[in-house]
Amino acid sequence: MKISVVIPCRNEEVYIEDCLRSLQRQAASGIELELIVVDGCSTDGTMAVCQRLQREFDNIVVVSNLRIFTPFGLNLGVKKATGDYVLISSAHAAFSPDYVARLIAARERYGADVVGGVMLTDVKHRTPKALAIKAVLSSRFGVGNAMFRIGVSEPTKVDTVPFGLYRRILFDEAGYYDERLIRNHDIELSKRLIAKGKTIMLVPDAVCTYYARETYSALASNNYRNGLWNILTVRITRNFKSLSLRHFIPLLFLLSLSLPLLLALLWTPLLFLAVASAVAYLLLIVAICLRQKCKDHLDFWKLFAAYAVLHASYGAGSLAGIVKHIK
Repeated sequence: MKISVVIPCRNEEVYIEDCLRSLQRQAASGIELELIVVDGCSTDGTMAVCQRLQREFDNIVVVSNLRIFTPFGLNLGVKKATGDYVLISSAHAAFSPDYVARLIAARERYGADVVGGVMLTDVKHRTPKALAIKAVLSSRFGVGNAMFRIGVSEPTKVDTVPFGLYRRILFDEAGYYDERLIRNHDIELSKRLIAKGKTIMLVPDAVCTYYARETYSALASNNYRNGLWNILTVRITRNFKSLSLRHFIPLLFLLSLSLPLLLALLWTPLLFLAVASAVAYLLLIVAICLRQKCKDHLDFWKLFAAYAVLHASYGAGSLAGIVKHIK
């Protein structure tokens, strides 16, 4: 069985080698792998790392993505793939040695069209700030009910998986990634597959690690774009089912603050609604931070800041998406 792994990347000099070496270890299970790195015009040392590894391994293929953005790179990689199955990867990910073997076993056992494993969030540098961000991105209060992040105890049907194994023929049946969507192209494809009666399975014993961004500014920038593209995804696809409720919770929270404040200019008592919403959020976040501080020995204020940055930037991105849509 041949598996083609598609890895879109841009400026991933720090992460790409760990990703490729973790994938090379999958071959110990007798799996034939084709590693397709689709580079979006990197300006750092990413290509130098890939070229060095190409001299060491003969199964690494490098493809240039002149249109830079991820959905273009994914489609280039899938079309280049020669395997019967395609595994989607991120350059920020590293995989347990039996990740692919466990996905294959689960697909054969459950007959799922797409299978993926649990994604553990980690950081390269274990500073107090980075560890706080890691904790926030692994908690239900931080990422909602994204089961691939918070984990499952048994194989479960889900709405999407991050680094899934797809039957190659699925892309011919359902279409490729929507290149209009710079973000959310992955979950939009998952929703499209489900609408066609396909099943997506998350299995707990296949584990990969995703290395998160380690500064508040990087966290804010990433989640602002996530929030923005949630709204743009709905506008472009004309379909609220392209996403899930969890993608709009930060926006609803931000609106619960901003709308009463604006309307209070007309009727002052509405100001109390904004205050009540802010107080409820602060009490909740303090309780959660105290619990995580005691459980995992983390810095309370860095946790507090990480939650606030995550929610505020995500919600602000969604609000900006609405304004952009109205314009």
